[in-house]
Amino acid sequence: MRNSQLLWHSALLLLGYLTLASLQVYDDMSDLRGSYCEYIGCCQNRKDTCSKPIIGLEVGTLCYCDDFCNRTDVHDCCPDYWSVCWGLEITTPLPPPTTRRPPEQITSCTFKNRVYFVNQTTRDNCKNCRCVPTGVQKVEMMCDPDVCLIDDEILYAVNAESHGWTASNYSKFWGETLERGVKYRLGTLQPKKDVIRMNPVKRYYDPAMLPTHFDSASEWPRYVTGIQDQEWCGSSWAISTAAVASDRYGIISKGREEVQLSAQNILSCITRPTGCEGGRLDRAWTFVRKYGVVDEDCFPYTGNNNTICSIRRFGPLRASGCTPPRYSERTGRYKVGPAYRLGNETDIMYEIMRSGPVQATLRVYHDFFSYKGGIYRHIGASLPHLQGYHSVRIVGWGEEFTPLGLTKYWKVANSWGTDWGENGYFRILRGVSECDIESFVLAVWSEVDRRILTNSYTI
Repeated sequence: MRNSQLLWHSALLLLGYLTLASLQVYDDMSDLRGSYCEYIGCCQNRKDTCSKPIIGLEVGTLCYCDDFCNRTDVHDCCPDYWSVCWGLEITTPLPPPTTRRPPEQITSCTFKNRVYFVNQTTRDNCKNCRCVPTGVQKVEMMCDPDVCLIDDEILYAVNAESHGWTASNYSKFWGETLERGVKYRLGTLQPKKDVIRMNPVKRYYDPAMLPTHFDSASEWPRYVTGIQDQEWCGSSWAISTAAVASDRYGIISKGREEVQLSAQNILSCITRPTGCEGGRLDRAWTFVRKYGVVDEDCFPYTGNNNTICSIRRFGPLRASGCTPPRYSERTGRYKVGPAYRLGNETDIMYEIMRSGPVQATLRVYHDFFSYKGGIYRHIGASLPHLQGYHSVRIVGWGEEFTPLGLTKYWKVANSWGTDWGENGYFRILRGVSECDIESFVLAVWSEVDRRILTNSYTI
């Protein structure tokens, strides 16, 4: 009997303990209550910032006032959530000190005002970009490290300040890398040391007689070659060589040998050709001098890396399948004399005015690809980036007043088409060898037949 009473008494004690324990979970801890949702407001959806520290509990223990609380399995809502946010008199238990709301999963990146999910890719100018996890609860849009040919920072730097020229975003350059632009939009290899040391010819003239403005394209409009587009082929070394030789054939012969010579002939038929990968000016002029070239109609420019010489490397025009000019006694290919170097600013001016455009080597900085108009000088923002060498034709010169004062310039023909720059031309500072443009300037004398020069007939 006594054992039965003891057993019954123990059962009652156990039941009371369990009852108190169960009530402990849902204890509203009225002594800790305060103004929570009434103070921070009620938030829609799940919003982890819609929270407040609980008074009297350990630091970092929060309660929440967002719609995520409107669930039966959530116990981290503030005590006044139901009364303030819903107008219901329901006791909300405070969370135990160890309760933490699980972190919200981050599944997307925001990049240039657009949202991309994890592993989703996009293209930004020349770069491929992907939204990737970079740590705990962190995602980031990661892009290729390439430098783009058209750079927004350079465009802004040029156009926001007064540099004397303006920049433009060219669609044919957009999406291309600077590395590819330097390799396939330039193409002139730096001259060897023995070539650079070539002594310039001496000219005897009065520099005071030189005019302030001169333009070969206006002085000899029929004979000066128009603007060409080398396309994505590093062929400026061949194009500028053929163009300067063409100009001088027309000017020196006074139109009796007006011709456009084939750059592709040089590009494809030179010994050990480098083609669209670039070439040297001394080798180009040696080839024209030794073998001669045909006209553009006979061997047209293709702008690709085809190094196959589809015509005979030397011999008469007809033997190469070319038609000799109609109003000329020429039967052989077009050749030139030895290339000679010009030593300074006024020598270059005198040579152009006397015999026509000359060939120059230009150091190209990143910002040059974006040139639109004005008198170019490179800016500091482009200095750290990849550079290269380019061959161009100086066709004239001039000077004008700019916000920077009276500025002298060269007028130069580029080979990137008429939709670039000033209808295919650009102007650049004169007299200071900007971008090394005055450091290695070449000219030649076209081998016009004496019979043609002495012939009395005119075209």
